[in-house]
Amino acid sequence: MATVTAPKQDRSRATRQRLLEAAVACLAERGWAGSTVSVVAEKAGVSRGAAQHHFPTREDLFTAAVEYVAEERSVALRALPGNTVGAVTGAIVQLYTGPLFRAALQLWVAASNEDQLHARVTELEARVGRETHRIAVELLRADESKPGVREMVQGFLDMARGLGLANLLTDDGVRRDRVVAQWASLLEGALKES
Repeated sequence: MATVTAPKQDRSRATRQRLLEAAVACLAERGWAGSTVSVVAEKAGVSRGAAQHHFPTREDLFTAAVEYVAEERSVALRALPGNTVGAVTGAIVQLYTGPLFRAALQLWVAASNEDQLHARVTELEARVGRETHRIAVELLRADESKPGVREMVQGFLDMARGLGLANLLTDDGVRRDRVVAQWASLLEGALKES
């Protein structure tokens, strides 16, 4: 009986996916300095050569990983059940306090000091920021044509990012939950008034 093997393209796609997931995990766990192509390849269970076939440089690998993170974040936001203001604000803050944000943050820090990364990460983050804002507006059913609504939504996203930064050092979940509940209340009131 012949065994069925996945077509080469499917195996290649699966290897790429494993590398991206491993790169995100490495950035979140080890930071930029501890995340090399060799470390990622080992974590993904592939050879360094296979990793470099998919991503010729370290910068290629990690910017692709952050782009992958952004796509995963968008999918997660769109899959929110209920779409109440409280559910949306809670889910967005969870994304900014989880390992995906931690990985992206490590890349931002590296990009602030490495010219090869700076332009790529800046462009990517601008695109991710616009997409996150657009999804938040959509989920919150916010009418940005009304004065102050755009700024209120952006202020919330900035606050969520700040909570993500604070979460790097300590898990202050109790305080964070109170802050998120207050922002949800403020957003709900502002969106009703507009």
